[in-house]
Amino acid sequence: MATTPISFAVTNAQSKGRVYPQPPHPYRTDFERDRDRIIHCSAFRRLEGKTQVFTPGRNENYRTRLTHSIEVAQIGRTIAGGLHLNEDLTEAICLGHDLGHSPFGHAGETVLNERMADFGGFEHNRQSLRVVDWLEHPYPDFPGLNLMYETRLGFARHYSPYDLPEGDNFEETQCTLEGQIANLADRIAYNGHDLEDGLRARLLQEEALRELPLFRQAQERIEAGRLTDPVVRQTRTAKTIIDLLVGNAIETSRDAITQSGARSICDVVQREEPLIRLGVPEETKLRQMEAFLLTKMYHHPSVLEGHGNVERWIKSVFDRLCSHPDQMPGYFRSMIDSQGLHRVVCDYMAGMTDRFCLSLAEA
Repeated sequence: MATTPISFAVTNAQSKGRVYPQPPHPYRTDFERDRDRIIHCSAFRRLEGKTQVFTPGRNENYRTRLTHSIEVAQIGRTIAGGLHLNEDLTEAICLGHDLGHSPFGHAGETVLNERMADFGGFEHNRQSLRVVDWLEHPYPDFPGLNLMYETRLGFARHYSPYDLPEGDNFEETQCTLEGQIANLADRIAYNGHDLEDGLRARLLQEEALRELPLFRQAQERIEAGRLTDPVVRQTRTAKTIIDLLVGNAIETSRDAITQSGARSICDVVQREEPLIRLGVPEETKLRQMEAFLLTKMYHHPSVLEGHGNVERWIKSVFDRLCSHPDQMPGYFRSMIDSQGLHRVVCDYMAGMTDRFCLSLAEA
């Protein structure tokens, strides 16, 4: 008799639940409610005004933190569906993974971390947890959004080559498979769409990119030579790179899960290595593309030239608010005694959009 395949999808019944217990909803699962709480929170809306690579407003076609998060969620749901995992939990983690990101992208995060060096530092994944556990306040009976344990674990264990969070109160080594999907979906999304935005901005050239096996593979699949419109060709190439990686992630991860010997979700979260992964050849190709983008795009002079301004703006606003906390809203001032002045200033600034932070710096 054939055995029933083990399901590693997190369900309401398997979850460790919420910090503040709430009755079930009549027609939405707990993880659907998490997704909806994230979408409706103010921190999620403000992602529209935060830098992905290019400052919002420079060109309406470039990604922001908000559009990036939506694209990560779409990729995440596809992988989760292909592996018969919890799509709603995956989507919630994907949509919320950047809620704690500072204005002005990683440049802004670096400056805030320097300013907070003597007060616990700043790292945007840990900040995402502060947002959902503490800073958002839509409910009268408890702080934060009161998300499910596994959603919060996904934020705490979110990592990529640019995200290496350290220190938290979770005992698990890994997040659930849904959280692992969010990690890989984030990486696939930003490499694909940053490449597309870099081509649009003419920071990248197709001729140079053809040195990359993954880029060549995508162009061969779409028969790029027949596409004379460069925008169509570049867009289709970027989308095909994503499609190639997503398909490989589903197949490779399915095999890894089967061969892992894991018998429960508990086994999954205590493993040293994640089970959601790319095959070795595809991982190598993606790393080659990441190295290319780092050198040719993220470190491009036109991208780096603004970092000096970002440092000056954030330091100026941070120091002014520390000296004059009365300039912060009352909600933040009320937390100074419990959280400390510098942490509260950091919380307030991390939630700012680029434009609002700049307006304060120029005031």
